[in-house]
Amino acid sequence: MRGNQDGRGANGRLRRNATVADHIVARLAQWGVHRYFGFPGDGINGMTSALQRAEDHTEFIQVRHEETAGFAAGAHVKYGGGPIGCALVTSGPGAIHLLNGLYDAKLDHQPVVALVGNTALTAEGGGYYQEVDLLALYKDVASDFLAQLDHPSQVRHLVDRACRTALARRTVTALVLPLDVQDEPAVPDPPHAHGYYHTSAVPSSATTVPPEADLRRAAEVLRGGERVAMLVGQGALGAEEEVRLIADRLGAGVAVALLGFAAVDHREPWVTGAIGLLGTRPSWQMMQECDTLLIVGSNMPYSEFYPPEGRARAVQIDVDGTRMGLRYPTEVNLTGDAGPTLRALRAALGTGAAPTRWRAAIGEATSAWRAGQRELAEQAARPVNPQLLFHTLDESLPDDAMLAVDCGTATAWYARHVRVRPGMLASLSGTLLSMGGGMPYALSAKFAHPDRPVVALLGDGAMQMNGVNELITVAKYWRQWADPRFVILVLNNRELAFVSWEQRSTEGSPMFPDSQDVPDVAYHHWAEVLGLRGELVDSPDQVPGLWDRVLTADRPVVVNAMVDAAELMLPPHFTVDQARKTAAAILRGDTDRSEIIRRGLPATIATYRHHG
Repeated sequence: MRGNQDGRGANGRLRRNATVADHIVARLAQWGVHRYFGFPGDGINGMTSALQRAEDHTEFIQVRHEETAGFAAGAHVKYGGGPIGCALVTSGPGAIHLLNGLYDAKLDHQPVVALVGNTALTAEGGGYYQEVDLLALYKDVASDFLAQLDHPSQVRHLVDRACRTALARRTVTALVLPLDVQDEPAVPDPPHAHGYYHTSAVPSSATTVPPEADLRRAAEVLRGGERVAMLVGQGALGAEEEVRLIADRLGAGVAVALLGFAAVDHREPWVTGAIGLLGTRPSWQMMQECDTLLIVGSNMPYSEFYPPEGRARAVQIDVDGTRMGLRYPTEVNLTGDAGPTLRALRAALGTGAAPTRWRAAIGEATSAWRAGQRELAEQAARPVNPQLLFHTLDESLPDDAMLAVDCGTATAWYARHVRVRPGMLASLSGTLLSMGGGMPYALSAKFAHPDRPVVALLGDGAMQMNGVNELITVAKYWRQWADPRFVILVLNNRELAFVSWEQRSTEGSPMFPDSQDVPDVAYHHWAEVLGLRGELVDSPDQVPGLWDRVLTADRPVVVNAMVDAAELMLPPHFTVDQARKTAAAILRGDTDRSEIIRRGLPATIATYRHHG
């Protein structure tokens, strides 16, 4: 992308004969928006024409489905592609398709501006083709700011408010753009008159450090702890050094929510790893035994994985004061950015000797857990143990790798086997937990950093949902990337295995083939049809050296891994109720009962024998 970054001429004004759409593109550029994810349609012809005129400093990424545009816009911010993500889609069906991806951004608190085409103003209310009440439809997902642009003089203040609100509240905002208004002459400078606004494209500052008195109170609570646990989430991203230093000062162990995986070095013995249903036993055990809890930038919702109420004193740090004390009864709440707040808190703590026995116990438990996971990954399966693929991936990842993870069993094996370390980027649909996000996330990461390798981790259900289609997008763009490495691992077990395990453990019902079976697809051949590379892995003998091969390939690669559907996803703490319901499902004639028994005994022994 070249040229003036605000899309204006040398005199700072819009070009002659500029349209409303040109003005929107220019104003968004002033907010740092230069990349648009979307799919064209006649409802946004004015906007795509404006982007064509501004192609020296903007980029339109054509995805295969509008849902992908929403996912990619939010992921674009997560992977550092820009301050605000932007999705551009047409009216009616395009706007409806976009919603799921936007909800992912909203729930994960990513600033995204959605630009949605609409019926021409002259036709509104007449039952025109693709006419949908978009202001009603988008009222929830864009609840903080939603507006329709009905007059050229509104561009400046509506774009400014949409961007400012998205950034300040870390949320989704939306502008509805009637087709005929997009092509009207621009009014870049509204008159100095009643009823017009003159707004600024300068982002708002925010309070980054809590008051000194609150920091002293928090320090007093934390100093009194002998067994301090930390829970770190996505709010700590960018504050990796501050998290490490405060953990060292407190002698704390650190559990990590999935969205915050890149905020710590998972190779450290005091990092217990993921927390929650897909988490590790050391994380669960640490939360049960700690006497003090420091929550940094996380709102992990599973309350049973926090300390029992009354057992631990708690301090929470979050940039949004409304999210304090929602999961555990905190004693002190510090509203501020993680980095500067942790620095100020460390100063308030002062010097002192951190408890060593507690941290040593955490390290021993974590080491034992890791040993058990290695043993589990190396156990025989039919045909390939999926955990072996993730365990060997962990050993082969480049230091600058970017990881995109879909929802399903891939999430579990990622959470337990991949030790994210400094320099890496990793994310997923962390709150909406939507299938189908892995490939859009990987695409967005690659556009944000075309000189870095990306690995997408998907189940076959997610691959069939939209992965096979977005592989066409990979084929369309990969030659433009400075680094062609783009690896997609597909766990092909011909089943929606995560759903099957949830049904067994929560409902006591056997696997329902009509619901959970999925067709067997030769994903590696589909890659080859598109001019990419495909790898079939249907034997454990093919796993050694796999990642070195695909991570040195001269083009994107799809790994079609035929994995064992009976591989158990055992929670870090298997409750009596879960065990009873799973046993009931097997006794009721689960079609996989022999396979579950085959894998269940050795997996259970490896999981629960090593617990420090």
